Amino acid sequence: MRSYQPDLTPPWKRSAPVPEVPAEPDLVVEEVSTGFCGAVIRCEKTAQGPTVTLEDRFGKHRVFPMEPRGFLLEGKVVTLVRPGPGGPARPTRTASGSVAVPGARARVARAGRIYVEGRHDAELVERVWGDDLRIEGVVVEYLEGVDDLPAIVGEFAPGPDARLGVLVDHLVPGSKESRIAERVTGAHVLVVGHPYIDVWEAVKPSSVGIDAWPVVPRGQDWKTGVCRALGWPENTGAAWQHILSKVRSYKDLEPQLLGRVEELIDFVTLPD
Repeated sequence: MRSYQPDLTPPWKRSAPVPEVPAEPDLVVEEVSTGFCGAVIRCEKTAQGPTVTLEDRFGKHRVFPMEPRGFLLEGKVVTLVRPGPGGPARPTRTASGSVAVPGARARVARAGRIYVEGRHDAELVERVWGDDLRIEGVVVEYLEGVDDLPAIVGEFAPGPDARLGVLVDHLVPGSKESRIAERVTGAHVLVVGHPYIDVWEAVKPSSVGIDAWPVVPRGQDWKTGVCRALGWPENTGAAWQHILSKVRSYKDLEPQLLGRVEELIDFVTLPD
């Protein structure tokens, strides 16, 4: 018979127990050693022990061992365990990848705003981030171009409690858009952009069912040229509704747009 061996570790050196959390699909956690944050995709049994696969909001997958105290859940250390049969229901997620808040009511609109260039940009942001924006009380408006942005910013009069974020199409070095952005950027104004000629290109081709977005010759209306190249009717409004209908979540968008919109939301909602 084995004799009892007392634990002589001083109490202040003992590790406090942490909760064991079933690694249910869509649970969002952070791996403590790498800081990788993502949603649970699956759990697997391996020769080295159980592993969990996480997917971040850009679609990147990483596999981690399910070690004790190996993850953070809402900032608190937890141990992930394999879910058992009939475990808890999956947490509901918004289209942006955030955990949904059941029964949450829209917040009264902030003084801060996010401006985008056109109606299509606004509709795409609403499709993916609409739930998050309502909870945060952020209103998105469209400008119909950026030529008048300096005057619009001046009229808006941004300040510490009324920050302004602006999303610009085709914001590349040396462009007209980049020069305008430099004129208005300040402590309470953030202008960011994506490299695409139009926000259509920010939707992944695979989500739309095409191999790639066509290259449209200079001097030709880009949207009309895309319709021609793809053999679609030259009705850009109908084409956009078709594209938008294929966007179901952040996974259907390119990272170059995802990161910029998240940056703007943080800018207008976080305190100094």
